[in-house]
Amino acid sequence: MAAAAAVRWWAAVALAVAVALGPGRVVANTEGDALYSLRQSLRDANNVLQSWDPTLVNPCTWFHVTCNNDNSVIRVDLGNAQLSGVLVPQLGQLKNLQYLELYSNNISGTIPPELGNLTNLVSLDLYMNNFSGNIPDSLGNLLKLRFLRLNNNSLVDKIPESLTNISTLQVLDLSNNNLSGPVPSTGSFSLFTPISFANNPLLCGPAASKPCPGAPPFSPPPPYNPPSPPTPSTGASSTGAIAGGVAAGAALVFAVPAIAFAMWRRRKPEEHFFDVPAEEDPEVHLGQLKKFSLRELQVATDNFSNKNILGRGGFGKVYKGRLADGSLVAVKRLKEERTPGGELQFQTEVEMISMAVHRNLLRLRGFCMTPTERLLVYPYMANGSVASRLRERQPSEPPLDWETRRRIALGSARGLSYLHDHCDPKIIHRDVKAANILLDEDFEAVVGDFGLAKLMDYKDTHVTTAVRGTIGHIAPEYLSTGKSSEKTDVFGYGIMLLELITGQRAFDLARLANDDDVMLLDWVKGLLKEKKVEMLVDPDLQNAYQETEVENLIQVALLCTQGSPLDRPKMSEVVRMLEGDGLAERWDEWQKVEVVRQEAESAPLRNDWIVDSTYNLRAVELSGPR
Repeated sequence: MAAAAAVRWWAAVALAVAVALGPGRVVANTEGDALYSLRQSLRDANNVLQSWDPTLVNPCTWFHVTCNNDNSVIRVDLGNAQLSGVLVPQLGQLKNLQYLELYSNNISGTIPPELGNLTNLVSLDLYMNNFSGNIPDSLGNLLKLRFLRLNNNSLVDKIPESLTNISTLQVLDLSNNNLSGPVPSTGSFSLFTPISFANNPLLCGPAASKPCPGAPPFSPPPPYNPPSPPTPSTGASSTGAIAGGVAAGAALVFAVPAIAFAMWRRRKPEEHFFDVPAEEDPEVHLGQLKKFSLRELQVATDNFSNKNILGRGGFGKVYKGRLADGSLVAVKRLKEERTPGGELQFQTEVEMISMAVHRNLLRLRGFCMTPTERLLVYPYMANGSVASRLRERQPSEPPLDWETRRRIALGSARGLSYLHDHCDPKIIHRDVKAANILLDEDFEAVVGDFGLAKLMDYKDTHVTTAVRGTIGHIAPEYLSTGKSSEKTDVFGYGIMLLELITGQRAFDLARLANDDDVMLLDWVKGLLKEKKVEMLVDPDLQNAYQETEVENLIQVALLCTQGSPLDRPKMSEVVRMLEGDGLAERWDEWQKVEVVRQEAESAPLRNDWIVDSTYNLRAVELSGPR
């Protein structure tokens, strides 16, 4: 009764707000009503849902909720949040929802049949809960569904035949339940769908490797052994899935197929927010940093309007803003966990970031900290990022010329070298890529997002630190062990150099159309073996470059992306090589080592100017729990 009264009260408040806004300004609150009903039905011991404020007109500012540009909810991320209670049928009103992530909680009760109304749903992850009852037949209406994971619950009765209608499925996991009866024919499922019915002892049929009563005998197929579902103690599931592929062999370390990439995208680490009363420690002195009020930044960004979004990333969204003094800023609205005692550590880490001052590092101008917000304020970079200028520039914007690209390579190397060698303690970036190299008004390279990986890593005991980074840029040893060092930054820098040279993405499925490698590093090596160096260079340069300079940058990139971190140069050495000191000697030394290694492995010698560095990828370095 109390929950119903609260919902009615909220609806009345929303109506009053709509009336106050006047004609043409009425905003539909159906989705907000549905999500608030969900909040009321769940027990939230860690206040994960504290930001779900019923007085707001729509839920797009709530944590764990993602909206599109039309302010429609497209994603709800509440995995591993220690929630209990039951789901509500109102969830079926989220008509544009694409991802519903409620895995690894304590949610019980039945799965609402109304979820079958979510016809735009791409992923439904309800695994590792306490759901009971049957699997609703209505889930067969989700014809866009690619991932359906209901494993590790207490579901009973038959598997709906309607699920075989979903031809888009890439993963179906119903293992570890109490399902019974014959398993539907899998002939209608996608050929590539990994299907698991394991540990449902009452299931029968060929897919269950057990004949049904009265059915003729059959030869059971080889069992499918699905990967173990993620647990709070193993960290993010995405990195484990990719690391399993890495361990398959050094030769295929970067040949990630399209489906594996889709799984990675879908299963990347989730982040949760715990809102607690903010505390400030008077002993923490933030020097010249300005502490902004939340109101100042709301006004500057037009209340974090979508039209002011400069970019999105794993750490949150970045908004363009104009302060009261007229200066332009970039406001990064962090997505991170709120834990008791986290305010002091946040302030300490912010202070550490602010002390890294270098012409090639993005200067932190200020911050804002409230019980529900963590915001960082930076100067606005007029020319965006290297990635945007390479691949997303406007028709009126000229392409980056070769001399500018060379300066970007050197400037970003200097910035990273400063983080590694002149900061105490040293700062490991952990996500070096073209999108994180910004360009000021003079097109000087400015390294951004440094220090954020550590800033975001303070969590409570039930969540472990996850591998952070972007596919195509992640060093193999970081992927397989989860341990980062300055050499993981060197690897990412090498990939960024290849982006500068080629203008291409580090990972691009579009290259499959030409039977090329999806990984930029493999694609580059393939062309070098065929002595097609000219095909590597960005066509936007229109042959306005020095071939020897291109070859020098490629050599630096390949030295930086060697499989063994011990073989990669330090960033300070990279700076010297880019300045013309020691590259030839380092390259010749590496070539000799590679020739010796190939001779030892009885591999045929090549006379190409480049030796295949994949020989340097040792399988032992590519294995591990992640």
